[in-house]
Amino acid sequence: QVQLVESGGGLVQAGGSLRLSCAASGRTFSMYDMGWFRQAPGKERDFVAFINWSGGSTAYADSVKGRFTISRDNAKNTVYLQMNKLNSEDTAFYSCAAQFRGSTTWAYWGQGTQVTVSS
Repeated sequence: QVQLVESGGGLVQAGGSLRLSCAASGRTFSMYDMGWFRQAPGKERDFVAFINWSGGSTAYADSVKGRFTISRDNAKNTVYLQMNKLNSEDTAFYSCAAQFRGSTTWAYWGQGTQVTVSS
């Protein structure tokens, strides 16, 4: 089992920045690829960013490329999402997820954190 707890959400003005954190406990964190997802009101959950177990490979949704950066610190069992140049379309509930190395199934999810961008 992997337990995930997100933090760092809140209210920010358009153009501002936030850094989300996702702390993992349980099994060895470095065995898992990690991802960030978001869900806006009335919409489906969307992929935001991915980082593999070592941190050597990342991927982003087109809508956040160049503005968001995913990173991880395996010594701290934490994955981060640095969000810059935020706009109103980034307003959503953000969740982190974990999948075992090489798997295609997101097996574990955190409770999420709300990000609200005011214009």
